[in-house]
Amino acid sequence: MSAEIETTRFRVEGMDCASCAGKIDIAVRRLPGVEDVSVSVVGGTMTVRHRDAETEAIADKVTSLGYRTEPLAANAPAPTPASDHDHDHAGHAGHDHAKSGDALAGMHGHDHSFESGPWWQTTKARLTLLSALAVVLAFAAGQFFPALEQWAFVLAMVVGLVPIARRAWMGAVNGSPFSIETLMTVAAIGAVFINAAEEAAIVVLLFLIGELLEGVATGRARASIKALANLVPRMALRESGETIIEIPAEQLAVGDIVLVRPGDRIPADGLVGSGESAVDEAPVTGESVPKRKQADDPVFAGTINQDGALRIRVTAAAADNTIARIIALVEEAQESKAPTERFIDRFSRYYTPGVMVVAALIAILPPLLTGQPWDEWVYKGLAVLLIGCPCALVISTPAAIAAALSAGARRGLLMKGGAVLEQLGKIDMVALDKTGTLTEGKPKVTDIIAIGKTEAEVLSLAAALETGSSHPLALAILNRAKADGIVPPPAENAGAVGGKGVVGTVAGVSLFLGSPKAAAATTPLAPELSARIAALNDEGKTVSVLLADNAIAGVIAMRDEPRDDARSGLAELKRLGADVIMLTGDNARTAKAIAADLGITPRAELLPEDKQRIVGELKAAGKTVAKVGDGINDAPALAAADIGIAMGGGTDVALETADAAVLHGRVGDVANMIKLSRATMANIGQNITIALGLKAVFLVTTIIGVTGLWPAILADTGATVLVTANAMRLLAWKGSNQA
Repeated sequence: MSAEIETTRFRVEGMDCASCAGKIDIAVRRLPGVEDVSVSVVGGTMTVRHRDAETEAIADKVTSLGYRTEPLAANAPAPTPASDHDHDHAGHAGHDHAKSGDALAGMHGHDHSFESGPWWQTTKARLTLLSALAVVLAFAAGQFFPALEQWAFVLAMVVGLVPIARRAWMGAVNGSPFSIETLMTVAAIGAVFINAAEEAAIVVLLFLIGELLEGVATGRARASIKALANLVPRMALRESGETIIEIPAEQLAVGDIVLVRPGDRIPADGLVGSGESAVDEAPVTGESVPKRKQADDPVFAGTINQDGALRIRVTAAAADNTIARIIALVEEAQESKAPTERFIDRFSRYYTPGVMVVAALIAILPPLLTGQPWDEWVYKGLAVLLIGCPCALVISTPAAIAAALSAGARRGLLMKGGAVLEQLGKIDMVALDKTGTLTEGKPKVTDIIAIGKTEAEVLSLAAALETGSSHPLALAILNRAKADGIVPPPAENAGAVGGKGVVGTVAGVSLFLGSPKAAAATTPLAPELSARIAALNDEGKTVSVLLADNAIAGVIAMRDEPRDDARSGLAELKRLGADVIMLTGDNARTAKAIAADLGITPRAELLPEDKQRIVGELKAAGKTVAKVGDGINDAPALAAADIGIAMGGGTDVALETADAAVLHGRVGDVANMIKLSRATMANIGQNITIALGLKAVFLVTTIIGVTGLWPAILADTGATVLVTANAMRLLAWKGSNQA
């Protein structure tokens, strides 16, 4: 009987480009018992599904390629990036996996070790500096001892080439014979044989400088994502009986009460137990304006309490809080490849061997067929080898997607992978749920009609009857009274009358608050009042009538109102070329009123399966459909759509069901997702143009004899750095806030 499939995540240090990830992927896949491999360059992780393969054997295989590797504990957060801070990596010193890699670490071109400190203190930087010093010394030797110049440059070349050649060899024996290192090694050694040792040494140095720049750029992308992990404070103040003790935030359990002082970061997801304060949610949701929080309001880990002490009841452990879920989602997303990225990977698999064949033909055919000088054409062939390096092309897509996923996550837009990010830009039909998506999800008082009293008196008496109730309509009245600064008087003998309303006595006056039908059974409604109530009902509003000593005192209308940015968000979707439709289970009259208010078409009184069917019909009509909902009653439709987008606070169900999630519930952020997708695809197009355009130019100039080895490697290194830098521009993407 075969062993069960396990999934193990590894921390891999030193992956700076898609080429690194490709070599690791191919080598690990060749191990017996390995079912699937997923490598994230920006995350610095590898996820392996394996049946019989030992975790130790997998780590040893990656280490043999020159990358330090160790398994991550289940549910462990991904490593935070190396920086100037006090990261303690001493514990890795005796790690078993070091045995085959450490001896070569000093001679390795990549920064493949668990290192801390700034980039200029890394192994890669030291090797580049050593190679530069060797080239300078070779130049000096050539000035003073011309006879030794050739050998001095050969030695200078060897200093930088040994680790590159070792990587080429390890890649070749592990299934990647056509790597960038192979091309580099062949070109440098070939240059020596045609008496171009000086150029060979310079080419190797330029290659190392290019890799160093590539590592710096990748490190920036990695740091920008991992900075999310640093939003959660390390310590928390937990109440224990009458005392408050400081404990590590990761030890907080569901149900704990924590004190958060003004200016402190909130250490866990939770609900406000007591206190009132403004909370800056920008680090998590991108919301620029602080939100007022009071009892029973939800708060996120990593947000900043501003002006009042809050006592918060923890609702999620450290591993499940909003920040942890965002990081996990972003990492999973980066490990799943977009269609464009998969195409580029397949293309490069044939492209690199093709380049080697073309370079060989350029070097051999002219001398053989037309008697041209061998030196000249072998030189051109070696230059073509360097021009053909696929690094810039291979990294053009993943670098842009990683930057976009990170930028989106920092603004509360979560997308599960490059495929989702790519598909979002094609959306031309958006189907939105009503309650909690287009609307706030809780009723508000919209109209107060006073009869024989003031509006404030009507609201005060109604609030007196509703005090202590948790019914949504009661909360709407109480919230309006609080907003208007009204303190309800005490009510006596208050209670509910089943299916009709609530009763009570205030200052000796007998009160009733209930439906118009129940009120009319006691006191007939005037025709004009009945007409006004009917008009309010036609606007989708729920109406309650207040009786005082059996006389009509007033009317209160309530409705679940559209979100503040619903109109502008829908207008932005239409501007982007997407049609919009409302799919709701609510009654037709309310749906029609809200839809008319927002200027969209409603489909009402739908069951979950009806929503799913309508999404299917829209897709069959040729539309690319995004379904936006709360992720629970909309689950079937979210799954059926081309892209399912969960709206709201990132509940577990929403995040699991949907392809994407809008954490802070802004309708405008659905449009922002589409904009981010289109910006990313445009960036990828620019990157591919840069990568292939530079190669095409230098290929022509090399063959006609205008440029040689130096410009060739500069073209490759320059293209890689330009492509990475262009992709990093997406990290600054902010979208637009229509709120």
